[in-house]
Amino acid sequence: MLFDSHLHTEFSADSEMKARDALARAETLGVGLVFTEHIDFSYQGKLSFIFSPEEYWAAYEPLRGERLSLGVELGMVPGELEMAKAFLARAPFDEVIGSIHLIDGGDIYEPSTYEGKTQREVYLRYFTLMRDMVRQNPYIDTLAHIDYIARYAPYARPGISYEDWHDAIDEVLRAAIDTNTALEINTRRFGDRLAMKELAPIYHRFAELGGHDVTLGSDAHRPETVGAHLALAAQMADAYGLSVVTFHERKRVKLR
Repeated sequence: MLFDSHLHTEFSADSEMKARDALARAETLGVGLVFTEHIDFSYQGKLSFIFSPEEYWAAYEPLRGERLSLGVELGMVPGELEMAKAFLARAPFDEVIGSIHLIDGGDIYEPSTYEGKTQREVYLRYFTLMRDMVRQNPYIDTLAHIDYIARYAPYARPGISYEDWHDAIDEVLRAAIDTNTALEINTRRFGDRLAMKELAPIYHRFAELGGHDVTLGSDAHRPETVGAHLALAAQMADAYGLSVVTFHERKRVKLR
């Protein structure tokens, strides 16, 4: 059974999805789930990406079992290591995903973050920050959506083609390998054939450098996208000899 190891319910500020609806969708698809609610201490926008681990655990622990784990998606920011450790100590999370949502305080989602900056300037900073945060946050289990910036960057070619960014991407992949961090195959952009074509060489390169484990994640915020394209992601992992895993009690569970 495959697991969708990255999705958000109403405990995340940008999602209203009910746990029961996510679980119902997962049952229809025959997949397991890991809820990974957002925690971003430094986010300064209209939403507050902070939640109570105690309330989260009280609400969902009765649902937790073989088909559901409870995790968190941590926005990694320089200088927040101790804050993150304190937060994670408040509940026995099954999986901790590390993500880059901010670049030096600028929200990747917001057009203003890119104003007056070239794509090369922004993307190199993005990858450098990702590399450094993986190395400086050894408690994360998984590095999420390496292509997150491609969703929102307002450039003519926002994708992260390995050919264009190979040196910077290699540094991120080596950081994940050196810290034994699983790499997520995020399926959010798998509906775009060009996006898949650009992403495939990154996972191939991860394997070439000695990487082994990947998780699969839809990054769903709505029931209809739970489990989206997981089979395609699993095929990509298989093509490069990568093991598909999920996490429970911070331990890797090999799925295939």
